[in-house]
Amino acid sequence: MDATTQLGYALDTFYLLVTGALAMWMAAGFAMLEAGLVRAKNTAEILTKNLALFAVSGLMYMLVGYGIMYPAGGNGLIPDIAWGFMLGGEQALAKVAAEAITHARRADFFFQMVFIATAMSIVSGAVAERMKLWSFLIFAVVLTGFIYPVQGYWKWGGGWLQALGFSDFAGSGLVHLCGASAALAGVLLLGPRQGKYGKDGSIHAFPGANLPLATLGTFILWFGWFGFNGGSQLALNGLENTNAVAAIFVNTNLAAAGGTLLGLITARLLFGKADLTMALNGALAGLVAITAEPLTPSPLMAALIGGIGGVLVVFAIVALDKLRLDDPVGAISVHGVVGIWGLLAVPITNDNAGFAAQLIGLSAILGWVFTTSLVFWWLIKRTLGIRVSEEEEYLGIDIGECGLEAYPEFVRSRGAQ
Repeated sequence: MDATTQLGYALDTFYLLVTGALAMWMAAGFAMLEAGLVRAKNTAEILTKNLALFAVSGLMYMLVGYGIMYPAGGNGLIPDIAWGFMLGGEQALAKVAAEAITHARRADFFFQMVFIATAMSIVSGAVAERMKLWSFLIFAVVLTGFIYPVQGYWKWGGGWLQALGFSDFAGSGLVHLCGASAALAGVLLLGPRQGKYGKDGSIHAFPGANLPLATLGTFILWFGWFGFNGGSQLALNGLENTNAVAAIFVNTNLAAAGGTLLGLITARLLFGKADLTMALNGALAGLVAITAEPLTPSPLMAALIGGIGGVLVVFAIVALDKLRLDDPVGAISVHGVVGIWGLLAVPITNDNAGFAAQLIGLSAILGWVFTTSLVFWWLIKRTLGIRVSEEEEYLGIDIGECGLEAYPEFVRSRGAQ
């Protein structure tokens, strides 16, 4: 390897690590967003879940997930698990050895690992305020170690979706629709929060405890998304890669802007008020929508794709409530409904993608993740149970699950010991 090649290898490796760190910061964004949108009595538990799921994701992806997603072989549908990376021997992966990779394999592992944590974070918000902590973490082991990597292999690992021509640049389907599908299965078995829906069909709002925190979380996610989408170019070295990264950053930002404004306008037209939570979800919807193809759209088209996502998410949140599917943070709408839109929008600007391949791909992801998740959620429900008791839910699961409160009230008098 000559000096020029080594320099390019070092630059691309460094870029992948830095964008991976940016994407890792999205874990903080999810934690703050969810902590802001749940009620005060459930805040410590949701923060515990977000911290623990990130740790579980890293360990499971190292132990088995990465070897499934990037195997030494496979038939396109079922991968051959490669154990070399777990043992520190990346060179044991025959496929990797045959590729002319432009960055360190461990940088790729780190970058891909933060994606899998993102998918699990989506589940966290949808099942908030009534799910048992340890049941959730057991499911996290299954999703991050097995369910996610299989569908990841189908596309990014060179499996049958890749051969079909399915296109998903940074994961509107493989990450966001995946997380939403697993969340939907959990919500169906879990049921709504106590008092959320009346017998007369009424819907009762449960306002979040800290909207400034939710807004901060959204800004953190917006910021981290530059690493999420920009890093998915996987290289910075060379004129073509450099220009592509710049375009991805611009389009990612404009899609979020379009989603924010059209989400806010849609909420104003529907509810007569400028609903902050719909604006926040609109921003995230714009980001999810552009994630499937952030490179080929023009800046104006990127804003439009994100804007349509912002409109869709408002209607989706309303529709799910009417269906009595209780999602405290709107995760299924943001990442599922808009994830589907993002995948279907790819052929509008990318001539190498077709609507048929996109439909097949999103159906495969939805079908695989939802079905397997439903099975494992059911098994956990039948053994350990997935829902806290009515009393714990009423008092708040911070005390029941974590033994502490995020917002303790100091009521002792000055002279109290």
